[in-house]
Amino acid sequence: MELFPVHLLVLVVMMNRYVLGPLLRRVRGRWVDATDDGYQPTVTVVIPLFNEGEGIYHAVRSLLRQDYPHDKLSICVVDDCSTDDSHAWALKAAEGHPNVRVMRNPHNMGKRKGIARAVREATAEIIVSVDSDVVVHPSAVRELVRRFVSPRIAAVGGRTYVANRHQNWMTRMIEIKFYFAQEWLKDLERSFRSVLCLSGCLTAYRRHVLLELDPILEARNIAGVPIKYGEDRFLTRQIVKAGYETVYTTEAWCQTAAPATLAGYFSQQLRWRRSNLVDMICGLSHAWRLHPVVGVHYVSQLALLLSYPVIIIHNIINGQFWGVLLLHMLVMGAMGLIYRIHKRDLPPEMRVSALSFLPMGLLMPITYALFTPLALFTLDSGSWETRGKPSTAPGVPPASAPPPDGTADTIAPTRAAGGSSTS
Repeated sequence: MELFPVHLLVLVVMMNRYVLGPLLRRVRGRWVDATDDGYQPTVTVVIPLFNEGEGIYHAVRSLLRQDYPHDKLSICVVDDCSTDDSHAWALKAAEGHPNVRVMRNPHNMGKRKGIARAVREATAEIIVSVDSDVVVHPSAVRELVRRFVSPRIAAVGGRTYVANRHQNWMTRMIEIKFYFAQEWLKDLERSFRSVLCLSGCLTAYRRHVLLELDPILEARNIAGVPIKYGEDRFLTRQIVKAGYETVYTTEAWCQTAAPATLAGYFSQQLRWRRSNLVDMICGLSHAWRLHPVVGVHYVSQLALLLSYPVIIIHNIINGQFWGVLLLHMLVMGAMGLIYRIHKRDLPPEMRVSALSFLPMGLLMPITYALFTPLALFTLDSGSWETRGKPSTAPGVPPASAPPPDGTADTIAPTRAAGGSSTS
C-alpha cells in the first residue's frame, strides 16, 4: 500500500501515452498533421559538426538530394574545431555546390553556440537543424516546411529511424524503442500542438523565433556552469513557454546509427536522463501555462521519473525484484508484439523480431535505478557530451528506414544516435 501513489503515477503515464494520446490524435484527425503545399519559404539547413569524420559527407550529400526548390535551399556546416578529418570531409561534400557553406568556429564553442552563429548569419526564413551523423530522406525538408500552416507554429520536428537495426540485439531493441517513442509517446502533445521535445536530428524552426530566444539560450547554466547537453529539449520548451506552437510529423524523417554496445547505450541514457531531469524540473515554473491535459501529463512524467528508482530499490530490498523483472518482461513482450503487428506489411529487412524488445525488460529497471540518481548528482556537467570517435562499424551493411513513399536511402553507420531523449 505504501507504494500506491507510485503505482497510480504509472497508470496515469501509461494511459496518457498509450490510450489517451493515440485516441486524441485520431479524434482530432488532419488538424494534428495539417499541411500547406503553397508555403515555400527560403530554408537554411544548419549542421553542427564535431569529430564526425566521413559521416558529415553523407549528411551533406543527402541534403543536396532534397526535392525542395534549390534556389530556396542552402546548407551551412559549422565545424566546432574538430580534431579529426571532419572539416576536410565537409569541404569535399561542398565541392561544386555554391549553396553549401562550411564555417569553422574560432574556438570550441559547443553545439548551441555554433548553431546560433549560423542562424545570425543566415537570411532564410526557416532554419532546419540536422545532426552531423544522419542521412536525411529526400522529402524531409519539404515535409517539415509544409507543416508551418500557422504563424503561431514556430517549430516542426521529424522522425528518426535506426539505420543499423540489424547489427545486433542492442540495435534491434532500440529499433522498437524508437518506434514507440516517436509513433506513440508524442501523440498526446501532438494533439495540442505542444510537443515538448523536438530532436536536433531533424527539426525546422522559424528563424525570427530563434533570434528572439537567443539571449535565453545564451544564459543557460546551473550554478554558474554553462550546460551544453539537452539543448534540443531546452529550446523546444522555451519555444512553448514563449507562447508558440510546436508540432511533430512522422512524414519527415532521417536515419542514424544507434548504439551497438552496452557502454554506448548507457552513456546515451545518462546523457538523456540529465537532460530530462534538468529540463522537466526547470519547466515546473511554467507548466501551468500548458493545456491542462498536457500539464498533468508533464507533471506525472516527472514524478514517475523521480520515483521509479524508489520502486526498483524497494523491491530489491524486499526480495521482490524478480517478480518486478518478470512483469517488465511481459510488458516488453506485449509491446514487441504490437510493434510487429503494426509493421507486418514491411519487408523483412525493414523490421525486427517482436522478441527483440525483451532485453528492455532488464535494461529499463537497471538504467532507472542507477542513472536517475547519478544524473541528479551530475546535473551541472559542462561537458559537450560528445558520443565518441566515429566508427565505421565494419561488416555492417547500410540499412534502410521504412520510407513513407516506398523509396529508401542509406546511411553508413557512424556514431551512436545522439539528440534528445525519445523516452
